[in-house]
Parts: sequence; C-alpha cells; structure tokens
Amino acid sequence: MTAPIARVRKYESEDEHQVVRLIAEFRIALDTLKQSGVLPNDDSARQELHEYLGKGFPILVAIDDKKKILGYVVCRVDEDVVWAESLFVSPRARRRGIGSLLYSEAEHLVESLGGGTVYNWVHPNNNVIISFLRKRGYCVLNLVEIRRPRKGERLTTKVQVGEYEFDY
Repeated sequence: MTAPIARVRKYESEDEHQVVRLIAEFRIALDTLKQSGVLPNDDSARQELHEYLGKGFPILVAIDDKKKILGYVVCRVDEDVVWAESLFVSPRARRRGIGSLLYSEAEHLVESLGGGTVYNWVHPNNNVIISFLRKRGYCVLNLVEIRRPRKGERLTTKVQVGEYEFDY
C-alpha cells in the first residue's frame, strides 16, 4: 500500500455535493450485500447527510491536493462513546491508506473524549470492513440480531453465524 495522498478535515458546507455522491455510492455498496438492486439516489443521500448534520454528528472527509473528496467517516457521539456510523472511500481511491487515515481520526476523537474505542455496526457479509477492523485490533462484541422475514421480503443470500447458516 502506498502512502495516503490525502489529508483529513471536518466537513464544510461546500462539500455537500461530493459527500452526497459518496453517501449514495455507500448505500449501493451496502445494498450489494443483500442484492436487492438499489440505484444511486442523491435525494436520499442528501437527506441522510442533513440528518447527520442536524444531529451534530462529526463528519470528517479525506481530500486530495485538488480538493476532491476521496472518502468520509461519520461519527455518532454519545458522551464518551463514538460510533462509526459510516466509513466510505471511493472505489477509485482505495488501497492507498485513506480509510485508515479517516478511521484514525475517529479513534482520535474517541480518545479526546476519554473513551477507549470506536464502536461499529457491521453487516455480517461485509468482509471488507470486517477485515479492515480486524487488522486494526477490533473484535466481535455483541450477539447477532435475528428476526423473521417481513411480509413480502425476499431473502436472497445466506450468512454463516458460527455453525449455523441463516437466510439473509
């Protein structure tokens, strides 16, 4: 992996268009784990961004020397507990340390608040983020959430939990 070609700073209002596009890409990437065929939706992504901003969630962006936003991390802060709500690096900017750079800033945030770790909700099939977090020393904390399918919901994939396979 080559050295990061980015610096991290706080989100600014002029970042909206670029961050909205990245949020839309992030939602599509998550949807591919369930394979339900979501298309990019800037309106939903803009609404999500404004919800984060309205709740005062810190948003950090990684930018290159041309001020192009390469990725972002959104943190939810509850006293000294920090949750990584979402972490996304544009596919064309991956494998250059940008995700690590962003996540390190989330870890610095939790340390500055007196907390000990960043917490993460992770899709069980998201091997990319699981591998990323594992390399950073993170481990499984909680149990798996299990429910019956909703009426009309079509489960198209499987997930392995220990020795059990579940429809997902």
